Amino acid sequence: MTMRLAAAPISWGVCEVPGWGHQLGRDRVLAEMRSLGLTATELGPDGFLPADPRERAELLETYGLRGVGGFVPLVLHDPAHDPMPQAEAVLRSFAEGGVGMVVLAAATGTDGYDARPVLDDRGWATLLGNLTRVREAAARAGRAVTLHPHVGTMVETRDDVDRVLDGSDMPLCLDTGHLLIGGTDPLDLVSRAAARVAHVHLKDVDATLAGRVRGGKLTYTEAVREGIYRPLGHGDVDVAGIVAGLGAAGYDGWYVMEQDVVLDTEPPGGAGPVASVRRGLAYLAGLT
Repeated sequence: MTMRLAAAPISWGVCEVPGWGHQLGRDRVLAEMRSLGLTATELGPDGFLPADPRERAELLETYGLRGVGGFVPLVLHDPAHDPMPQAEAVLRSFAEGGVGMVVLAAATGTDGYDARPVLDDRGWATLLGNLTRVREAAARAGRAVTLHPHVGTMVETRDDVDRVLDGSDMPLCLDTGHLLIGGTDPLDLVSRAAARVAHVHLKDVDATLAGRVRGGKLTYTEAVREGIYRPLGHGDVDVAGIVAGLGAAGYDGWYVMEQDVVLDTEPPGGAGPVASVRRGLAYLAGLT
């Protein structure tokens, strides 16, 4: 089996959440991606790469990289808010820059991922309707789109995920870490809905810390600081089983290496995030 592997700036601590931690410069991050032999990456948060799509593509090319997707949080549940102008702007930018996959998240409308409101039936109807609208707009733009179940968004828990599966035809981004933290067994989801998976974020997770987040004993940000994300093969996610299950189901999309970290200071060159990503790549090499 050949895996299409991509990087993600969040593995270097580059995050859209204000106050997340020390933000490494893009030149270092991109150079370290290249040093690992990676040839593709997700785009990271606004401001990390140039906003102009052609300039962005040219910069990535200088590091031997291409942009394959980008995380796009949109408010989808509020009847008073129309997400389509922002969605259509993103789709134009991705089309002009050759980026294929919109990784959509159902944002709460507030910063961070440590709390979320309760969604009523009207909110759910609005969210599901907007998923259809975004998917139709993506098809017109020649882009793919997936919904990313994510801690601290409107689609987090197993019930949320099932409601999306039952109430829409939106493909999913299978984020093995966020699913487990939110209460969904990602291997079980592969076994019952592999056909809905169109993009994958590979993480490994400390299940004890995940339980503390679900139980309200620890915020998500605190858990990341405490090391909830483990190098692949060193946590409680059955990464090997998930990769095997997706392969058996015919999945041929991207596997994005994501091991979210919070950095307090600039780590020395060759250490820190790049070392952890290298371990993850070595683990995946042993599966193929």
